[in-house]
Amino acid sequence: MKTGFIIKQISNQYTLKDIDTETILIAQARGKFRYMKLDESSSFNKNVTARTKKEPKTIMVSPKVGDYVNYEIDGDQVWITNIKPRKSELERPDVVNVDQVLLVFSCVRPDFSFYLLDKFLVILNQQHLPPVIVVSKIDLVDDATLKNIQEGMAYYETLGYEVYYVNSKQRIGIDVLAHIFKHKITVLAGQTGVGKSTLLNALMPKLNLKTQEISFALGRGKHTTRHTELYLYNEGYIVDTPGFSKITFNLYYPDQLRLLYPDFIKLSATCRFNHRCIHLHEPGCAVKEAVENGEIPISRYENYCAFIEEIKQQKLKF
Repeated sequence: MKTGFIIKQISNQYTLKDIDTETILIAQARGKFRYMKLDESSSFNKNVTARTKKEPKTIMVSPKVGDYVNYEIDGDQVWITNIKPRKSELERPDVVNVDQVLLVFSCVRPDFSFYLLDKFLVILNQQHLPPVIVVSKIDLVDDATLKNIQEGMAYYETLGYEVYYVNSKQRIGIDVLAHIFKHKITVLAGQTGVGKSTLLNALMPKLNLKTQEISFALGRGKHTTRHTELYLYNEGYIVDTPGFSKITFNLYYPDQLRLLYPDFIKLSATCRFNHRCIHLHEPGCAVKEAVENGEIPISRYENYCAFIEEIKQQKLKF
């Protein structure tokens, strides 16, 4: 049976690369295979509501960019007949088998947001996907503004996150990024307008991807990427995906959030209520004490409290 790797998807049409011959093929998914019977251990079986149980079920599964699939050729038509197990899956951007996420934030237009940074980090931690952080458009702000961002990011570097500063148009800081893509599937993620396509063009000039600056009237970027596609780069793949400006938590209960903050977890052992502490109103909370002492940025704690409220306001799905 032939095996391919999906590198591009436009609607219900998939571009495959044969893993043995590296032949490029255009395929469609055969309808009858997409209704798959899953057991509890299947990588396709996941919780989608607060009360969902991972029990045997039959569901519809569609191929995605990053999937390894079996395919067959019938005349002049290529059919995907089976999807191999996935090790990871994102919904927005809609990609699977990802090894890491390159989070792109701009200094300006749109302005750098620690709120969005913390939100992305929570969601990626939940997905067990390591992030690499890129701050773009460093040429469009003055030294004082850039210094403020760098000082704020210094705390995240102490948590082990890699942070890079780039000017994509002049290729400043681009070369030092090359090593992070090797032997990995990397997704570029971030608000529309932060410069994801510009960054890709700087890494791979031959792509000549369409870029568009942020709309001053709307205060947000216009979508320039219309489909999901994988690009071969430095023995790895980079995924360019349609931009998005709204991300939501897949959390059902507020007390789940504290488990997605590695710095809070480390301090929880010294809270009066230990790992039961939610770090809000409890006395003897080591996290709140660390915030008061300046050991944790107040913005990070305020974002945590805001996320708690956001999760409470979400309609609980049953």
